[in-house]
Amino acid sequence: MAKSKVLKGLVSAPGCIVAPGAYDAWSARLIEQAGFPLCYLTGFGASASHLGAPDIGLMSGNEMSGLTARIVASVSIPVIADADTGYGNTLNVRHTVRAYKRSGAAAMQIEDQEFPKRCGHLEGKRVIAADEMVLKIKAAKEEAADDLLIVARTDSRATHGLKEALQRGHAYREAGADILFIEAPQDLDELSVVGKEFPDTPLLANIVEGGKTPRLSAQALGDLGFSLAIYPVTALLAATGALQNILMQLNQTGGVAVDGLPTFTDLHEVSGLRGYLDDALEDSQEELK
Repeated sequence: MAKSKVLKGLVSAPGCIVAPGAYDAWSARLIEQAGFPLCYLTGFGASASHLGAPDIGLMSGNEMSGLTARIVASVSIPVIADADTGYGNTLNVRHTVRAYKRSGAAAMQIEDQEFPKRCGHLEGKRVIAADEMVLKIKAAKEEAADDLLIVARTDSRATHGLKEALQRGHAYREAGADILFIEAPQDLDELSVVGKEFPDTPLLANIVEGGKTPRLSAQALGDLGFSLAIYPVTALLAATGALQNILMQLNQTGGVAVDGLPTFTDLHEVSGLRGYLDDALEDSQEELK
């Protein structure tokens, strides 16, 4: 079954699905092996891990679609991939959709910020006109057909207030968005209002440690009407903290091995080495026939 159909089934089912943020193929494999049914390619994590830079629109469309393809190839679960603003006008959006379709992504997320964009939980954002975003969504949906779901995000809560964000949400849904993403509701009441406003639309909640939206469980978000909760930087935060700690120990001890790490064998298990070796053995035996 196409990954877009798998994802559509997941977000149409009762309750709220958790999608941790992957920032490379390795983190995506770990997410799948932990038992999650899908993952989210985070633009914040991609910029941090591949450029060592903040999430302010520095990753290009080619870089993001290429990273999406590598992540998709490394896992069997659906991948929702961040595509920032679509990287331009409606023509650029169509070009981006074609690239993300080739990558094998199950869904592509676009937002209504001006370019260059910035992380949804930062200050100083600016949004384009709602009518312009509607045209982008229509172009994206027409190009995507049934091969790629479109996640439409509005950042207008921060710039124009919740009422404007809700109005944009309705417009974006009518334009063809498959999943609606009202960025950064600021308290439980606002989350409740969003859920009640779109009872028949798959809703995405963005849970960022230290961000503007309250950190609720998937059960609580599901009760409020949300179908999907992304945790875009949780894995990146964990990896950053672990690396800082272990590198400090390594530096302080002068290179002496430290305890508490996964083993070299554990890395082979994550990478799927045995499967690669079995394939190589099978190929060599075929050559000898």
